[in-house]
Amino acid sequence: MDIARDPWIRRRFVAACLAVVALCACSHMSARREPIALAPAVDLPRFMGDWYVIAAIPLWPEREAHNPIERYTLDEDGSVATRYRMRKGGFDAPVKVYHPRGFVEPGSGNALWKMQFVWPFKGEYRIAFVEPDYSATIVARNKRDYVWLMARQPQMADADYERYRQKIAAMGYDLSQLRRMPQQWPETGPAEPPG
Repeated sequence: MDIARDPWIRRRFVAACLAVVALCACSHMSARREPIALAPAVDLPRFMGDWYVIAAIPLWPEREAHNPIERYTLDEDGSVATRYRMRKGGFDAPVKVYHPRGFVEPGSGNALWKMQFVWPFKGEYRIAFVEPDYSATIVARNKRDYVWLMARQPQMADADYERYRQKIAAMGYDLSQLRRMPQQWPETGPAEPPG
């Protein structure tokens, strides 16, 4: 049997070659994707404190988060102690608390961190945008898999929210995956148990 003349084998061979070329092109395109720009400089002491998560393409544990709030505290060794609090599934659900640690990358203007949830693994944490008055920030990743819009207040006007959504879209994110996080607090602020 002459394999070169068999039309079925030729079609399969051509299909396999096209699949390989398509995969190589996709990986080449994703490898050439521009990195998300960092905020020019982040004043770490001003960045510390409480940030309400307004919207996110969330990590798996926070997909059903209600009242998510992240607190940053700068430690003496230069790392950032982080406390992420949320209620999973509803405003009356028990509070869940996570304690990742941030490590600021030297030479990044304090805008690039490595966030460690489980030793020894560290994930990328890019402060891509922060308002001059430190009232809102966008934290991103070059993979465009997760993003967080956070603010110093739990509620955000729709016009402001839409403006930040457009910033996130301009970074290359799929906005259909962005979820506005439910925030419902008393006027006096967070009434969460310590932890």
